Amino acid sequence: MKILECAICGSREKTTLLYKESILFDSVDKEIFSARRIPDKIHYRLLKCLRCGLAFSSPILSENKIKLLYRHSNLTYETEIPSLKKTYGHYLRRTFKYLPANPRLLEIGGGNGFFLEEALANRITDVWGVEPSPAAVSKAKADIKKRMIIDFFPTKKIKPNSVDIICFFQTMDHIINPNQFLAACFKALKKGGIVLCIQHDTNGLSVKLLGERSPIFDIEHIYLFNKSCLDKIFSKNGFTTLEVFNVENNFPLRYWVQMFPLPTRFKKFFIKFLKNFHLSELPLKLPAGNIGIIAQKV
Repeated sequence: MKILECAICGSREKTTLLYKESILFDSVDKEIFSARRIPDKIHYRLLKCLRCGLAFSSPILSENKIKLLYRHSNLTYETEIPSLKKTYGHYLRRTFKYLPANPRLLEIGGGNGFFLEEALANRITDVWGVEPSPAAVSKAKADIKKRMIIDFFPTKKIKPNSVDIICFFQTMDHIINPNQFLAACFKALKKGGIVLCIQHDTNGLSVKLLGERSPIFDIEHIYLFNKSCLDKIFSKNGFTTLEVFNVENNFPLRYWVQMFPLPTRFKKFFIKFLKNFHLSELPLKLPAGNIGIIAQKV
């Protein structure tokens, strides 16, 4: 097990318990750990820093164990990829005013490379991705697969001062040491380069409505942020914050029903009802509990 501290102020003592751990460490395997989009109330012990407001898990599995689990994890959210492409593509276009002509883009935690497809569709031609799961990369399209590096970030294949924009979506909450991670991002960026990060929000609607049943409290998530904490940790690592904003996710109606912690029997009935009336794929945009930041290496 690994004991963690607040990634912003370094405190271990000035914390309060949010939720007790809900699973035994020995029972965590790749099936439990693979990216899921259904609330299951499986998480480490969750603490909140009384100085910063940062929420974090502690203790957690060892770093070697976590890396092994990510190596063997599976991509399990293919049905939601079209919606994710729309959402992330929208916020990518928000960064264009900060980018030079013909920017070099890097995505960290790219899964099967679907966001790289969206970046290419938005006329960014020099795109690269880093993803530790060979199984996820194997599902990438042929032209995308050759642009993906199977590794953890940082990787020697990304040189210092070589990237104009780094993107990561629902990734930083998985990082054991977010300060080292952001320092590596800073090093990889050219001067004037930017980060686009979208994260869960501990002050978001899903937490306010669902508490511990919110999908953001998950065995994969180590550090969880609100707007203030996101700004603070980027600033701590040398970035200048350009924007911090609420994110509206655009998903079909069936997805929102599936994510809500309703009894399984009722949920299946409701989804079937929506399908019968051709409403299950109706898009619904909601600010359900994600935030974003655009930060720059000045």
